[in-house]
Amino acid sequence: MQTRKKSIFLAFLASWLLLFLFGGDQLRRFALFSVRKAESPRSWPRWTDRSLLRSFAEPEELQRDGDPALPSPRERRAAWLSAHRSGRCRMESCFDLSRCERNGFKVFTYPQERGQPVSETYSKILSSIERSRYHTARPEEACLFILGADTLDRDRLSEHYVRDLEGKIHGSPLWNGGRNHLIFNLYAGTWPGYGGELGFDPGHAILARASSDSRTFRPGFDVSIPLIPREHPQRGGQRGRLAGVPPKRRFLLAFKGKRYLTGIGSGTRNALHHIHNGKDIISLTTCKHGKDWHRHKDTRCDRDNADYERFDYQELLHNSTFCIVPRGRRLGSFRFLEALQAACIPVLLSDGWELPFAEAIDWGKAAVVGSERLLLQIPSAVRCIRPERVLAFQQQTQFLWDAYFSSVDKIVHTTLEIIRDRLEPARSRSRRLWNALPGGLLVLPEFSTHLGDFPFYYLQHGYSPSKKFTAFIRAVSQAGSLSQALLRLIQAVSGSQYCAQIVVLWSCEKPPPPRGQWPQSSVPMTIIQGRRKLSDRFFPFGAIQTDAVLSLDEDTSLSTSEVDFAFSVWLSFPERIVGFPTRSHFWDAERGRWGCTSRWTNEVSMVLGAAAFYHRYYHSLFTEHLPAGLRELPACQDALLNALVAAVTKLPPIKVTQSRQHKEGAARQGGCGDDGAAGTPPGPPPAPAGARGTEGGRRPWQRRDCLNQLENWFGYMPLVSSRLRLDPVLFKDQVSVLRKKYPSLERP
Repeated sequence: MQTRKKSIFLAFLASWLLLFLFGGDQLRRFALFSVRKAESPRSWPRWTDRSLLRSFAEPEELQRDGDPALPSPRERRAAWLSAHRSGRCRMESCFDLSRCERNGFKVFTYPQERGQPVSETYSKILSSIERSRYHTARPEEACLFILGADTLDRDRLSEHYVRDLEGKIHGSPLWNGGRNHLIFNLYAGTWPGYGGELGFDPGHAILARASSDSRTFRPGFDVSIPLIPREHPQRGGQRGRLAGVPPKRRFLLAFKGKRYLTGIGSGTRNALHHIHNGKDIISLTTCKHGKDWHRHKDTRCDRDNADYERFDYQELLHNSTFCIVPRGRRLGSFRFLEALQAACIPVLLSDGWELPFAEAIDWGKAAVVGSERLLLQIPSAVRCIRPERVLAFQQQTQFLWDAYFSSVDKIVHTTLEIIRDRLEPARSRSRRLWNALPGGLLVLPEFSTHLGDFPFYYLQHGYSPSKKFTAFIRAVSQAGSLSQALLRLIQAVSGSQYCAQIVVLWSCEKPPPPRGQWPQSSVPMTIIQGRRKLSDRFFPFGAIQTDAVLSLDEDTSLSTSEVDFAFSVWLSFPERIVGFPTRSHFWDAERGRWGCTSRWTNEVSMVLGAAAFYHRYYHSLFTEHLPAGLRELPACQDALLNALVAAVTKLPPIKVTQSRQHKEGAARQGGCGDDGAAGTPPGPPPAPAGARGTEGGRRPWQRRDCLNQLENWFGYMPLVSSRLRLDPVLFKDQVSVLRKKYPSLERP
């Protein structure tokens, strides 16, 4: 009995010892928190409470009790909602959809007041909207309104701050409580809290703002945009920096920027020096900025300032694989766009930042989203990313930069397209369309929302175009009768095994001949009365039912074999223009402008619509994406279509072999800058111009003027030159003609 009692006692004692050894720490913590509960409550923990919050920074680097008290996130959100009573706005509750149903998606910009200063960036934004296909000069037609007053900088301490803005806005008869208004804003709030206040009540207006806080951002209503530098180009923009650069660069991770000694945003930047190793991770900060930096100077400032000058920022940016993008005083940063352009994968350290266009863009494919509290884990995290994944990230940064961020035009147009997609959810672009080449701005949802209907997704997703084509013949004969050339062309095209239908665009003053006078054809034939506009050739007529379009002039001379071979080539390259007569562009350095030549050279950059295959989607893109003034420029339609396709694909057209008879005909289609312009590439002199119904018969100065206006609209010259021509495999081989698939292409 005594032995049993002793065993029970020893077991009880051992259990208490184990509880003390392994559970004592938890009991002490419990007691500690019990004591703290009795203390006076604090709404926000202090950074110096090291027992409550383990920190990777030194005590002197943390916020000091003497700093200005910053409001907590809950207090900031409450203040914002009290200033903006429309915090729960959605498109269904704060937007008048009926205005868009009546007249479509039209955008009206308020007229600017005389003497009212407008910043350079806001002037670019207004210009981008006025250049868009949605702009209207009539407010009664508008679905969306843009203020004429500059709302970009709402920092009261800024020299660009516009005062008494609320009175100017609310006094407009179009304001209507902000409904159907879009307000652009880059800077909101002021020192010390930078809470996001605009200084006026936006009412029910949509806010397109940089540094958007996810706690105050209204999903599905507001739009988050990037910080736009003052020098950001209006259109075009510089290309990305990935071409020719190996995926693995000299530095793995890099940062160079300001270090805030006190105030909001100082916590993260003050701790960046902890990850610097001087080898493959470079993290440089300087406290030498601002007027009173000497007053807040700490023991690290002198050393940091000396190290800061050792590296050039641009060289560091272009030689680093990952670039840290920490928050500044506000959540956004200019280095975000700089990193995208440089193909330096952004590592975002800005908790609560609603990323630009996150509604459409999948940033998980182009950026590493980190946490400010886990800064020390960033180096090990990026080291774990495989090289093939790094390359995929870099490629996506270049796509996003070129598609949505390289110019003010693209940023503004992306904002408008996102809002437009909300108005028609059934016809909106999917995230796959937004995040794959060529991007959402070049994919028209009114054409289709199915990937298989567009020419540039066939290879990626296993789709293929239809195996038939539509012959689209433009007739401009002034006699009003059927010419022999047109009859021969119809006979040759209808003999192709791939021809599904023939559509004749009758662009003559006289009406077309009766149906009985047209030749009999083995394929259906449709006659369309044209509008007698230059852009009719590339108008999306509903009669065209096939994916492939063979554009022809009535005096084009082609054989059935040429048509069959060209179509077989197009089936392998459905996103490009494939055809016969070509032109090439060149830079005239002496005159400082672009020129164009029809002489036979070793390069081609345009295939004329007189005999060319392309996808019918380009008819819709030509009509809907380009402004009417550009579409109707004389002698410009062929060059414009080639430029548009090159801007979409970043690829040149494809020239296919042609018979001698057609070569001579192409030469007669005349001068494209062949009137002795300086800088014209050498070559045999062309035959006199005189082809009817083609752009080749236009005056050379019109074509050159077209190319320069084209460059002005795109912001760069999109045409791409090529030295490639495709021939049948046995084109020049010394074998029997009976063994050749296209024997008529090689007649002596």
